[in-house]
Amino acid sequence: MAELLSVRGLETQFKTREANVHAVNGVSFDLKEGETLGIVGESGCGKSVTVMSILRLLPQPAGQIVAGEAIFQGKDLLKMSDDEIRHVRGAQISVVFQDPMTSFNPVLTIGEQVAEPLVIHKGLSKKEALDRAVEALSLVGIPRPKDRLNDYPHQFSGGMRQRVMIAMSLTCNPQVLIADEPTTALDVTIQAQIVDLVVRLRDEFKMSIIWITHDLGVIAGLAHRMAVMYGGCIIEESNVKDLYAHPSHPYTLGLLGSLPRLDENQRHRLVSIEGKPPVLYRKPTSCPFAPRCQFKVEHCLNENPALLPIAEGHKVACWVDTSTGRER
Repeated sequence: MAELLSVRGLETQFKTREANVHAVNGVSFDLKEGETLGIVGESGCGKSVTVMSILRLLPQPAGQIVAGEAIFQGKDLLKMSDDEIRHVRGAQISVVFQDPMTSFNPVLTIGEQVAEPLVIHKGLSKKEALDRAVEALSLVGIPRPKDRLNDYPHQFSGGMRQRVMIAMSLTCNPQVLIADEPTTALDVTIQAQIVDLVVRLRDEFKMSIIWITHDLGVIAGLAHRMAVMYGGCIIEESNVKDLYAHPSHPYTLGLLGSLPRLDENQRHRLVSIEGKPPVLYRKPTSCPFAPRCQFKVEHCLNENPALLPIAEGHKVACWVDTSTGRER
């Protein structure tokens, strides 16, 4: 598969009254054509800020990208003008946000909002755009889509609003779909329907997807590769099967150990990770997970490890081999 998006050394900060918050610290990853990359980690680890930085959707003036590049189709998204990046957002890279109720304009009809990207990016007339909007709503399973064009967001259920959001993100046939925790606000049954819908549309339109979540169960059945984030850094990256079978970072071990298992006969206690997430008022100069890590050695407190390969397609940022307990 050809490489579609390449992010290198991304660093993002937020200015606050207390200090600068170092939200993303040197994140690098690649996304290939037709691939689904899952980005997982606890709340506040930098998942959403990473992709919002790539699309330049950070709140201004607080949010600042201070380093890095994001190469998409040979061009750096971070160096594009405001006008250039607007032509990328929605047309070539689309986003499905976490809460569809706050993502829609409550005083505009669903038809107007789904049709808008087609008018802006494809130059269609309003009638042509509304016809395409009906097709898009039908594609994602909205009943009687033509009749629902004049309805407002509050007239749809949570699951239906998320389907409409997906329809709106697909109207321009984007190459990359970014899904920022799109099932968090939904019940389990609707979550499964949305995931199945995205998988079907991904295979049908040959899209690449970045799926952000803290739900490891969703990623297991959806993604090809996973990147685990902690403290604004990617601390482990691998294909999904290998990462679940051979987790190598202490934080990843803790995440997977906190999941209930249905494939074991013996009852076992779930693992908890002691301590608290880091407060990132300073850029980490040591391993950000070290204060909570049972494997830490002296080296962990003095230098932040780089993300390096330990096997084919498997990278980890850790000074210790967790399988042996010895320093690498």
